[in-house]
Amino acid sequence: MSGLVLKLGPRERVLINGAVIENGERRSRLSIVTPNANILRLRDAIHPEEVTTPVRRVCYIAQLVLSGDAEPEEAKLQLLRGIEQLSQAMRDTDSRQQLALASDSVVDGQFYQAMKALRTLLPREERLLAASRT
Repeated sequence: MSGLVLKLGPRERVLINGAVIENGERRSRLSIVTPNANILRLRDAIHPEEVTTPVRRVCYIAQLVLSGDAEPEEAKLQLLRGIEQLSQAMRDTDSRQQLALASDSVVDGQFYQAMKALRTLLPREERLLAASRT
């Protein structure tokens, strides 16, 4: 992730390569110059008890790689299988584009980009699940 700039609010926390970093009292910017650093904003993190849907499950796997709690090679297989399963249920053009982006990102080892693409599907999944309950 060479050249990534993080803009942090007061007291915002971020996980960088397994270390939790908390911002001070003021807004700030951090430039991450190390390529392939694993970064996760903790405000965006999915907690284990929130992994209740298929999209959340796949996002969580990507998140585990970013937090250092899963091996990238093992996670790749799980992520690709999960994305394939999602593609069978989410057939609209926008969802397919995001799933393709997530899949390409996983293959390239870009787990943050994969998680980012998958997170865009969360509102869509919620609507689908709500419609199936009625």
